[in-house]
Amino acid sequence: MAKFQINILGCGSATPTARHQPSCQVVDFRDKLFMIDCGEGAQGQFRRMGLKFSRLNHIFISHLHGDHLFGLPGLLSTMALHEVTGSVTVHVFREGARLMKEWMDFFNRNAPFEIIYDVIEEGERRVVYEDAGLVIETFPLYHRTPCNGYIFREKPKLRHLRGDAVKFHAVPVSMMKSIKEGADFIKPDGTVIPNTMLTTDADPSMSYAYCSDTMMDMRVAADVKGVDTIYHEATYDDSLESQARERGHSTARQAGRIAREAGAKRLIIGHFSKRYNSEEILLKEASEEFPDVIVANEGLRIDLE
Repeated sequence: MAKFQINILGCGSATPTARHQPSCQVVDFRDKLFMIDCGEGAQGQFRRMGLKFSRLNHIFISHLHGDHLFGLPGLLSTMALHEVTGSVTVHVFREGARLMKEWMDFFNRNAPFEIIYDVIEEGERRVVYEDAGLVIETFPLYHRTPCNGYIFREKPKLRHLRGDAVKFHAVPVSMMKSIKEGADFIKPDGTVIPNTMLTTDADPSMSYAYCSDTMMDMRVAADVKGVDTIYHEATYDDSLESQARERGHSTARQAGRIAREAGAKRLIIGHFSKRYNSEEILLKEASEEFPDVIVANEGLRIDLE
């Protein structure tokens, strides 16, 4: 079974607390690691969760506030000490790329890997990564500074062969891949065996959207429409709704509304204000708008399949 797992390394907001670290997640897709945001202390939690630097080659930064990237220089420096080779691509806004280049040129000029900067433009919607099984897209969020989210979409999976039917119709090994991809089988005598007789439906493909640091905006719901699992910031409770909008953030209830409007199956809430000693009220308010809510916490792993 292919792996598609979300690892929560940090789910607090601007100020680290005894309970939560700033924003950081790692998506594990078929043993490739993709980091989203890199708040202070990210590399320590990365190691505590048993993740491997050698499998991390792409880092996606949502915006240029410190609680989302202060951990990045230290992480890259540690990866250099561990002699990670090849390349690491940092997806980040233009000014962030400039600052990181200066920092890394000064402190880490002899790194054994190349750092590639993929510049994200304000308000941009585009594919930022693609391989044989996964597509990652970026889309705009609505914060006090330019901010983008990311959608991870698993590509359609291959259909399952029906062993008895394949054997009965003498399908050669060389045809197996095309049959899994949906092709019919044409016998030497010209008889066409429909694909539906040789296969069963493929497993559903999963998708995940990361929506951090944004005020409630239905454009976000439109951009993540149909995504299975959504992470959406839920910095405040209802009593601080006006403060949330003023600061470019959302309440837990608003996060629930976005998930409902997007037709998601599951919602993860995070980016909690330091004022909360428990997220119980945030879970309650989000759950009044959306039925399946998970409260993020450091060390939590969530399987998408």
